[in-house]
Amino acid sequence: MRLKNVLLVVRDIEKSKAFYHDLFGMNVVTDFGKNVILTEGLVLEERTLWENSIGKIVKFCGNDKELYFETYDFDSFLKKLTESKYPVEYVTASDCERTGCSGRVVRIYDPDGHIIEVAEAVI
Repeated sequence: MRLKNVLLVVRDIEKSKAFYHDLFGMNVVTDFGKNVILTEGLVLEERTLWENSIGKIVKFCGNDKELYFETYDFDSFLKKLTESKYPVEYVTASDCERTGCSGRVVRIYDPDGHIIEVAEAVI
């Protein structure tokens, strides 16, 4: 058995596709309209489709999970965030912190309140 995808429920599929493309370089692999598969195995599904599928109401902004990315060009990513057309909300008061076991780290929310961590890849 192997993990194939991670699915995030989103309010606006087009906005989320653009966000993940513009900031993280993820492209659409398969587009089913209200469900899309992006490169790296990330799946986005529109809230109404997901709620109909599971028969339950979605609660956003749970702060109980995150997507984790690494980049060798951390400064360029920080610049991309500051110049982004998307309002960036940081998870912590500091927009960048240094951790004990690795380089710098930044945690932000995506448009639907999912936490994204981007770490400086250590060579």
